Amino acid sequence: MNTSDVIKSPVDTAIVARIDAHIDVKALGKVAVLMGGDSAEREVSLMSGSGVLQALRSRGVDAHAFDPSERELIELKRDGYARCFIALHGRHGEDGSLQGALELLHIPYTGSGVMASAIAMDKVMTKRLWQAEGLATPAWARLAPDEVDAAHLQTVVDTLGLPLIVKPPREGSSIGVTKVQGPWQMPEAVALAARYDADVLCEAFIDGAELTCPVLGEGRDAVALPVIRIVPPAAGYDYQNKYFTDEVQYLCPAGLDPALEAEVQRLTLAAYRSLGCRGWGRADLMLRDGDGQPLLLEMNTSPGMTGHSLVPMSARAAGMDYETLCLHILATARLDNPPAAATSAAPGV
Repeated sequence: MNTSDVIKSPVDTAIVARIDAHIDVKALGKVAVLMGGDSAEREVSLMSGSGVLQALRSRGVDAHAFDPSERELIELKRDGYARCFIALHGRHGEDGSLQGALELLHIPYTGSGVMASAIAMDKVMTKRLWQAEGLATPAWARLAPDEVDAAHLQTVVDTLGLPLIVKPPREGSSIGVTKVQGPWQMPEAVALAARYDADVLCEAFIDGAELTCPVLGEGRDAVALPVIRIVPPAAGYDYQNKYFTDEVQYLCPAGLDPALEAEVQRLTLAAYRSLGCRGWGRADLMLRDGDGQPLLLEMNTSPGMTGHSLVPMSARAAGMDYETLCLHILATARLDNPPAAATSAAPGV
């Protein structure tokens, strides 16, 4: 990350005033920071979790690392954990399965619940819902496992045009993604995406600026943080450049017209609420050249929290440091369906 490109944003600094910093740390109890896991994003999750763990401990939280790929989840109950900070990315961490297990264990957790997590993890289902809600997203087509023959691939090219993007719909961090420039690239691109997912998502390529907008909160109380504009190197905004180089520029403020930034935030909040998300999240968008239309790409319900990650960057631009951000997210941990006699309301929130 080129830190010189992160500038304090004058926009929406009142957001910080709405975040209650007076949290009773002792009342949070013993906390498990869930990291690692067995998804293709394990390496990134370990980096996210390590940062969160250090931040929470620096604020006096009784926080401990917990890797579900190395330990049984029942140990969370046995060892007396009061809540979980989910720093897992991808399958079995961000897709509703872990959330369902924690519901059964009655252990409050950060981020979205079972249904919102499951829908947001599946980009095809997300697009279907956004289209039903009238929210703008690039044109797309789904290829089932029995639809990867030459005729189907050509139909996709004819429908979406070139170039186009081919990706696995249930992965993140740009894993398995290909920009297809010509029809001859389709079989290889689809085969790569199919290594990670049974279905394949094909999406119209959008020329324009790449944006991301984080959200904190739930329902009508949710707030959009400052928008970030991503300026990738010539090699693109791929997995390597996202996490392991300093070649990407992140502009916050994004340099957008104030009315346009407000529209991006409005669209992000509408997308977040339509999925039923809570706690925190991050929408990725494209700003189309020509007409300046922002288009939704995806919603991340357990975003990265590494040194290159975007939610901490946006929060910092709004005046919230990394440690405060982590503590706030932790304090919002709850269950979809808490036991009748239990109280999972966050202390001080």
